[in-house]
Amino acid sequence: MSHDYKSVQWTPFKIRFDRWMLAGIALYLVLFAVIGEINQPPGESVHPVQAMIRATGTLAFLLLTFILCIGPLARLTDRFKPFLYNRRHLGVTTFLIALVHAALVIMWYHGFSETNPLVSVFISNPRYESLSGFPFEVLGFAALVIMFLMAATSHDFWNANLGPGLWKALHMGVYFAYALLVIHIALGAIQFNKSPIYVALLAASAVTVAGLHVITGFAAMRPSDRTANEGWLKVAAIDDMEDARAKIVRPLKGEAIAVFRDGNKISAVSNVCRHQGGPLGEGKIVDGCITCPWHGFQYRMEDGQSPPPFTEKIATYATRIVEGVVYVNPEPNPPGTPQTPSQIGASA
Repeated sequence: MSHDYKSVQWTPFKIRFDRWMLAGIALYLVLFAVIGEINQPPGESVHPVQAMIRATGTLAFLLLTFILCIGPLARLTDRFKPFLYNRRHLGVTTFLIALVHAALVIMWYHGFSETNPLVSVFISNPRYESLSGFPFEVLGFAALVIMFLMAATSHDFWNANLGPGLWKALHMGVYFAYALLVIHIALGAIQFNKSPIYVALLAASAVTVAGLHVITGFAAMRPSDRTANEGWLKVAAIDDMEDARAKIVRPLKGEAIAVFRDGNKISAVSNVCRHQGGPLGEGKIVDGCITCPWHGFQYRMEDGQSPPPFTEKIATYATRIVEGVVYVNPEPNPPGTPQTPSQIGASA
């Protein structure tokens, strides 16, 4: 956590991640160019600029597909949680690759006339009424604008000044951008290059993103089937609760609740981080504080307040233990309200 705005601080983990990411990008571009040249029919060739247009376009789409899969995959397995900490790096990198793709397209296809290249993108093909002849470039340009807004507002400065709600709503535009790109590719690359590889890549990517979100979405929306005890929701048996981790309970109304075990103490807080709405229950306890898995924001278990000098607060909930089973009161306390943890081994 940071209480002021600083340039990005690269930890050893982030440095290693970025090195592997850049190496992977370079390898992809090289392999794309080599394989593309090898598979060209005899007597035909592709200009290096055209090859780079295709390489950067497919790479940006694949990276964005992976970014959209990180959230649901991290909910299904802990193996993908490290990517949550670097999703911002991936997003900005994806935008830069998409920007290179767009710049090459504009230069190669719209840069050799007297018309302004950007203007040419919008007026060179006005066939909006035709499906096969639709100006797919406009869709790609719109997606690029959305990705630019997201990259430009990725710093915590904008999250603090726009507010978590507006900031998150803005960044949810990535799904609209992705939909535009799917149509952009379907009406563009696939129309002019009917290779089954492109068709399979597009279909598999779109189905994977949609499928993962549907699976995790239904799991999150499922009403709690836990039996109640005088209005309190059953969480789990004590023996089933992992130390320094949480069980997430979803009441029929209100926010999901994260019920944490820290040694012999049981506490419950809102599952929603006040930074960017991250799922606190998927994080862990570090140095006595609940730590968000997205960006490391922390809250004390006993009162839901961030340790000084930070000021974020989340709702707390009363808990109790009855015959070795943990229960939580679904009625939240006001954010930052002290709530005595339940003690394992003590009476309810």
